[in-house]
Amino acid sequence: MNGLSNGLSIYRAPALAWLALSGLTLLSLELGYWFHTASWLPLLVAVIVWAKGALVARSFIESHLAHPFVRRVLAGFIAFAPAALVLTAFFGDTLARWTQL
Repeated sequence: MNGLSNGLSIYRAPALAWLALSGLTLLSLELGYWFHTASWLPLLVAVIVWAKGALVARSFIESHLAHPFVRRVLAGFIAFAPAALVLTAFFGDTLARWTQL
C-alpha cells in the first residue's frame, strides 16, 4: 500500500494546479457574466491571467528550478499578456491609431 501512495503522490501537485486553473477559469467566466459593464473588470481579468500564467510556469514548467535568467525571461513573458490586456482595454483607440498602416 505504501508504494501505491508514493506513486500517486507525484500527481498531487499537478492535480491541485489543474483544479486551481479550472477554478480561476470558472471565476473569470462568472465575473464576465455578472460584471460585463464594470470598468474595473479588465484589471481583474488581467490579474487572473497573470495568476494562471504564474501557476502554469511554476507547476508545469517548473520555473522555480530554472536558472535565474530563464526565470526572469519567463516572468516577463507571463506579465506581457496581462499588460497588453490592460493597455488595450483602457487605451485601445490610441493603440489602434499608433499601429495602423
